[in-house]
Amino acid sequence: MTDQLRCGPLGLAPSFGFGDRIGLATPGHVEAMKRAGAGIEPIFPQQSIREMTRTRRTAQQVMDDALHGAEAAGWRGRVGADADHLKTPEDVDVTAAAGFTFFTIDPSDDVDQQADDYDELALREKFAGVRESAPWYKSYLGKSVGLSTGTTIELTEAACMRAAVKYGQAIQQALRLGEHIKTVHEALGRDYEIELSVDETDQPTTLAEHYIIADQCLQGGMKLVSLAPRFIGELEKGVDYKGDVTALEASLNNHAAIADVLGPYKLSLHSGSDKLSMYASLARATQGRFHVKTAGTSYLEALRVVARHDEALFRRIVRFARKRYDTDKATYHVSAANESIPMDEGLNVQKLEQVYLECWANVPQGVGFTEPGRQILHCTFGSTLTAPELGPAVRAVLESHPDTYAEVLADHFSRHLEALKAGM
Repeated sequence: MTDQLRCGPLGLAPSFGFGDRIGLATPGHVEAMKRAGAGIEPIFPQQSIREMTRTRRTAQQVMDDALHGAEAAGWRGRVGADADHLKTPEDVDVTAAAGFTFFTIDPSDDVDQQADDYDELALREKFAGVRESAPWYKSYLGKSVGLSTGTTIELTEAACMRAAVKYGQAIQQALRLGEHIKTVHEALGRDYEIELSVDETDQPTTLAEHYIIADQCLQGGMKLVSLAPRFIGELEKGVDYKGDVTALEASLNNHAAIADVLGPYKLSLHSGSDKLSMYASLARATQGRFHVKTAGTSYLEALRVVARHDEALFRRIVRFARKRYDTDKATYHVSAANESIPMDEGLNVQKLEQVYLECWANVPQGVGFTEPGRQILHCTFGSTLTAPELGPAVRAVLESHPDTYAEVLADHFSRHLEALKAGM
């Protein structure tokens, strides 16, 4: 961490997370903020433990690369630092030691992903087995919660049982990790804030589930500044939102109303890269109290630089990614298939960039990328960056052409920030 630029909590201010899987993207992120980020606070150091493992970077390297890059690019404003998708006390310890201030708790390993599919008999049987993990069950049973949108949340027996089965153990894990974060920072004498991620589920988070989860975390003393539900529709990696944006905005209004009633806290959009068509709705629904998290899109823009400066290397990466995709996509929500996307043979480099990275010239105004080729490159970032020949070669191209990388990132993220501000 530098002496001049330090990270701190951002509170309820609208915020945007710029993930960087290589360590060279921050100057472009800063330029985007200078062009279009007024009124939005940046998080430059942001990486999940999973990403650090796949890229073989340490928490301290992530922090140092981001802050040194921001400082060199002339950033003098506030900066948050997101230790993303934390699952264990050890994850907290290593990221807190590096100076991270925004801790994203991910209890998804303790979520019952099949809970929404249980019939009444199966639900009651499952509930009997997890009853002790949901001591709060009776306190919500039969309650009605009126929201400012006119919607009423009915906490019926079925809704409460399903929430207990699906999230009972996850809530307990989140509270344990939140308490550990608090203890660590009391010892360090530093401030912090917590985001809770419950977005990595197959089915959307219901209003009843959101209410119970957030209420339990706040009652448990968690310093909750942001919550990431699983929204309706499809939020696949590397492409725009797939779904009815009008229905989404109505749903966002209700989730934001819960955050008002219980918090206030921010609504967080994970897998936020390139979801431009839903940004204005998010900003409107939350009245500017939002956090958006991006990560893989900066890596994809790095590959755009490779395509423009080293065509042969880009073709090698495309072929390698296609071979790795079916294995590497296992932990991601994506729908692209190798069979539906052409190989690189016969495509000139401009067409190859369009197929695998898409270009803004081919995208309607106010809409993010839609082509699935980006997903193949996105999911295979870890394999590519740690491949003995490919990873160093990518870095060499970026280091040789820093102005190109900064410019494509500045253009890319300016569009993201402008789309958000359209709803503020």
